[in-house]
Amino acid sequence: MYPIIRPYQGIFPKIADSVYLDPFCSIIGDVQLAEDVSIWPMCVLRGDVNTIKVGKRTNIQDGAVLHVARKGEASKEGYSLYIGDDVTVGHKAMLHACHIQDRVLIGMGAIVLDNANIESDVILGAGSLVPSNKTLKSGFLYIGSPAKAIRELTIDELAFLKRSAMHYVKLKNDYIHDTSR
Repeated sequence: MYPIIRPYQGIFPKIADSVYLDPFCSIIGDVQLAEDVSIWPMCVLRGDVNTIKVGKRTNIQDGAVLHVARKGEASKEGYSLYIGDDVTVGHKAMLHACHIQDRVLIGMGAIVLDNANIESDVILGAGSLVPSNKTLKSGFLYIGSPAKAIRELTIDELAFLKRSAMHYVKLKNDYIHDTSR
């Protein structure tokens, strides 16, 4: 069993050697995955009408959907999807044509819409909605629909953001080296 990796209009995904792709994920078109990224079961990264870039040590958990916005009336260049380093994207999250900086946790089932920007060192709670064009400032916990800053992150929470990413690097390495398959 192998993941679905396919081009779109002649553009192939670019995947670093140390990436883990679950056999039940789909990577399509202009998608760039940096070192130590992990893409888990049932994830779809569809870079058909714009670019998706995922930074080092980022993990995209089960059932997440990542997509982009086409060039057109709303935006002359459309909107790409950018995810920085050490980001944890929770189960069933939907990220659409947004920018997420470094050391961010996107909670399970959260939705981030077109041209939204999440600065570094943010936790977005499960089920939260970040509307189009909104910026979430660094150092806060955001929850709700629409997402609102609830409080500053603690020192322990800030440290957890990096630990979460490193946990998934170890886990993806365990999966890569699992000989029971």
